[in-house]
Amino acid sequence: MSDAKICAIVGAGDFIGRAIALRFAREGYVIFAGRRNGGKLAPLKDEIESMGGRCEIRALDARNEEEITAFMSDAADAGTLSAVIFNIGANVNFPILDTTERVFRKVWEMACYSGFLAGREAARHMVMQGAGSIFFTGATASMRGGAGYAAFASAKFGLRGLAQAMARELGPQNIHVAHLVIDAAVDTEWVRGMISERAGPDALEAMGPDDLLGPDAVGETYWQLHNQHRSAWTHELDIRPYGEKF
Repeated sequence: MSDAKICAIVGAGDFIGRAIALRFAREGYVIFAGRRNGGKLAPLKDEIESMGGRCEIRALDARNEEEITAFMSDAADAGTLSAVIFNIGANVNFPILDTTERVFRKVWEMACYSGFLAGREAARHMVMQGAGSIFFTGATASMRGGAGYAAFASAKFGLRGLAQAMARELGPQNIHVAHLVIDAAVDTEWVRGMISERAGPDALEAMGPDDLLGPDAVGETYWQLHNQHRSAWTHELDIRPYGEKF
């Protein structure tokens, strides 16, 4: 087996997932990146390889046990599975009377059940090697349910409970399990377009320079968390720009 350190990201999206991948890649980690549409990961692979790094990309349905098992096994076979980040969002807004059984179940599968699969399979390898970090990306909805977010909040509440249980079980085995609450919108073109559409262009102009989360700063936070000494591990960390009201 190679002596490379591996960072595997389940839900390696264009923003937070990308930023985490780039931050770990800059430290020499081999990146295993998976998302539903694997073809969208090609620019990330090119960017990391242009830096002299290595990035393996996979089309991945995180709700599929066999696919998650294979993804984690491939990552572990490439070196030491040092960090696994579960980063699937599934943020949807439906009034409760419009929330179908299919919507509720699908959101739960994406944001909670797939987190269980990813966390369990990561733990299988980390327990054997005696070390590792497993981080779950949460949201404001992990802490409180809002109008229209019954499905999303239920799933994120469940993911938080999963993270707590795993931290208590795996911490004594030198595995750092943490849950990160992303308590603000992330500064992306998509988010800015959504704000402009919902509140008008003036809303964007009225925003301060740090009213949205910077993806690179979020990626740095995951890196710092991974490098904490085990005598002072953080289990839950909320991240928000200083302009965010809470």
